[in-house]
Amino acid sequence: MEKRIILRGVLVGALAGLLAFVFARIFAEPQIQAAIDYESGRDEAQAALDKAAGLPVGDEGPEIFTRAIQANVGIGVGIVLFGVAMGAFFAVAYAVCLGRVGNLRPRTLSVLVAGGGFLGIYLVPFVKYPANPPSIGHGATIGVRGALYVVMMVCSVAFLIGAVVLGKRLARRFGNWNATLLAALAFVVVIGVVMALLPSLGELAANVRDYGEQATETPQPLRNPAGQIVYPGFPADVLWDFRFYSIAAQAIMWAAIGLLFAPLAERLLAPKAEQVAAS
Repeated sequence: MEKRIILRGVLVGALAGLLAFVFARIFAEPQIQAAIDYESGRDEAQAALDKAAGLPVGDEGPEIFTRAIQANVGIGVGIVLFGVAMGAFFAVAYAVCLGRVGNLRPRTLSVLVAGGGFLGIYLVPFVKYPANPPSIGHGATIGVRGALYVVMMVCSVAFLIGAVVLGKRLARRFGNWNATLLAALAFVVVIGVVMALLPSLGELAANVRDYGEQATETPQPLRNPAGQIVYPGFPADVLWDFRFYSIAAQAIMWAAIGLLFAPLAERLLAPKAEQVAAS
């Protein structure tokens, strides 16, 4: 039974990833291109400043993959494979939850598990460390940023599971509604403490050394030695649109996983549930 559930989760995840890619290709890709254009213009301005100051100007080197390949094949394969991985993770979580979270219909459980996956794996970590388009982020902080995001995601998923367990235990005393509210409040408090303890990206050592005290890694205006702005900071509209479409693409993927898996789970598990009820 578990293998059949996981196989369906993988297939649904692939389709959900494909839907998310179509959305991202239409809406998020233009923002990525705008960010790349900004980065190219800023690099040219920085090279001009370095040349005027008598500093060596670095060579960018040849482009390994064209933008067409990156925007279509690269992003497409990446999102679909991510969807497959999340579909498998969802299916495992679904199999674990079967019979352990109350008397829920298979399709209802599918939607709830998908919602929990979106919340724990993406949305909560996004609040602390939101997605950034190209040209945002110090090259020296890539490893630290990745580690911090993983820590945030692990804590989010672990505390979300803990909140579900806590809600089940409190339900016996306070009822389902009050227990759900108390468990949700506990989750918000604990994850809020974790967010407060983890550093902001602008506080990382490499960023402080090169850019000073900043809240984020978003590029500030580029100035010449006289303090005059020679190139603007990163466009706020591009940053906002990219992050909005990133959330929307993930929401589409997780909603597709939950909704597409629901009828498959109902068809697979409902006969078994009816047999148990009949006996």
